[in-house]
Amino acid sequence: MSLFVKKPLSVLMAEAGDSEKGLKKTLGAGSLIALGIGAIIGAGLFVRTASAAAQNAGPSVTLGFIVAAIGCALAGLCYAELSSSIPIAGSAYTYSYATMGELVAWVIGWDLILEYAVGAATVGIAWSEYLNNLLVNVFGMSAIPYEWCHSPFEHSVDGLSHGMINLPALFIVAALTMLLIKGTQESAIVNGIIVITKVSIVILIIVFGWGFINPTNHTPYIPPAGTYTDHQGISHNFGGIMGILGAAGVVFFAFIGFDAVSTAAQEAKNPKRDMPIGILGSLAICTVLYILFAHVLTGMATTEDFRTNGKEASVVFAINKYMIGYGWLGKLVTVAILGGFSSVILVMLLGQSRVFYSMSKDGLLPKAFSAIHPKYQTPYKASLFILILVGIFAAFVPGDIVGDMTSIGTLFAFMLVCVAVIVLRKTNPELKREFKTPLVPFVPILGIIVCGAMIYGLGWTNWARLVGWLAIGFVIYFGYSRRNSKLGNPDKK
Repeated sequence: MSLFVKKPLSVLMAEAGDSEKGLKKTLGAGSLIALGIGAIIGAGLFVRTASAAAQNAGPSVTLGFIVAAIGCALAGLCYAELSSSIPIAGSAYTYSYATMGELVAWVIGWDLILEYAVGAATVGIAWSEYLNNLLVNVFGMSAIPYEWCHSPFEHSVDGLSHGMINLPALFIVAALTMLLIKGTQESAIVNGIIVITKVSIVILIIVFGWGFINPTNHTPYIPPAGTYTDHQGISHNFGGIMGILGAAGVVFFAFIGFDAVSTAAQEAKNPKRDMPIGILGSLAICTVLYILFAHVLTGMATTEDFRTNGKEASVVFAINKYMIGYGWLGKLVTVAILGGFSSVILVMLLGQSRVFYSMSKDGLLPKAFSAIHPKYQTPYKASLFILILVGIFAAFVPGDIVGDMTSIGTLFAFMLVCVAVIVLRKTNPELKREFKTPLVPFVPILGIIVCGAMIYGLGWTNWARLVGWLAIGFVIYFGYSRRNSKLGNPDKK
């Protein structure tokens, strides 16, 4: 069988079912912008900003946000064309299967696993950090002992405590997985409240924190180029251009989710006009908020704060230490962030289970992953396996590592999406496109360059992790998936 066998569009249409054939075009540009803002603002901003400042760029983390936003915008325009080229709702995995063939679909599907599974673990670890802050600063209780809320590969800044397992992170992942198996979903009202809360927190911190900025913390704004070795013994490029690129790769995690706008292409009233407005509009608004937020955070607290006592629950730490009289804001942020993190984990776990389900239906993963629960009508076996996968990352791998793995995996997938647009313009010029990426091949090539630059800035340790992840994926594909593919082996049942 060919490695690039394509899934016929007619088959996709048949599998889509009646529920997807009648998608109503109800979303205007404003709705798409709101959708994008809700999907973008999440754990990355409240956790990865401080990490990037401490390890890579200091106050120039704001420039890292600009680089990351440019990469997202370029990839997003390419993503929008692909999502509108296939006349059904579907992920990058689904439409790449139909347009570029099975091997590319597998790579993108495998990258989606990295994005969703490891991303959920990253947010789970962040949830654990803010839970400790909630127990201590809101309820006045004792913190969970260090060894029970940290990876065995971590030790405290003073070197006196060593982690064993991150139980709170494992707990929240397990609890939300059980909810998904039962079929519990967030209502539009609850989701809307969470979105409004997250945006309000960012604005409150910017407005009230601006008066507490210490200009000396922003001098020099771009630290001189060098290296920084954290207390775990890991070296990072710090300062200069490499520091900014490294920071861009780290805070890129804060933008993951904007592609939700692209997946709504089939429900846009006027995709040609509304899609670029929705993608670029939501990215522009969030980028401005992110830059202002990072400027305030790095102005209130020092880079050294984020390397030591302010490493965990960094936003609340900065508020409690420097914003005298605003303890209420720290408590509000803690409670709201925990709720926001929970919703992000839920969405990531949901997306992951659906990717597993689709790949299993195609024979690329074991049949068990597409098994539906007889009562709850959810892919429960896929969810249980994902619980094990995500749980291992959340319980035993440090947060910085899984966060960077999520970023580099998603950046690589975005580069493939940019390549796909160029390829499809040559191989399938007749394909109906509700939205076309402008200035092809310039925009896709620029997207590849910017995303590639962020991958370069993340350093060789993350390159090695990506290569290792892809190697595992190829072993599974050539060892199992290729022989069991329903499309590549039509004689198999």
